[in-house]
Amino acid sequence: MAPIFQEIPISHFILLSCTLFCIGVFGVLFRRNAIVIFMSVELMLNSVNLLLVAFSAYHNDPAGQIFVFFVMAVAAAEVAVGLAIITLIYRRMRTVDIAQLRALRN
Repeated sequence: MAPIFQEIPISHFILLSCTLFCIGVFGVLFRRNAIVIFMSVELMLNSVNLLLVAFSAYHNDPAGQIFVFFVMAVAAAEVAVGLAIITLIYRRMRTVDIAQLRALRN
């Protein structure tokens, strides 16, 4: 029995990853809520991770999967710091709307 990655064509993984990445880009560009923007950035990171794992499995090289592990560790740290910043901003401004957060510049 062949591994699941070799039964599914690589083009399916590329298409899925591109779709997820585009959804993330549109979320960053067109949303005004800081939490949704933050989730969109995480979606873009995960789409790239999916593609790295797929290419790594197709080439039988574990280097891509190891790199994904480190990217996920950095992303977890980013989530912790980002959510802490968003929480502090919400406590002060009572909103996470990006348009209203421009008042922090002054």
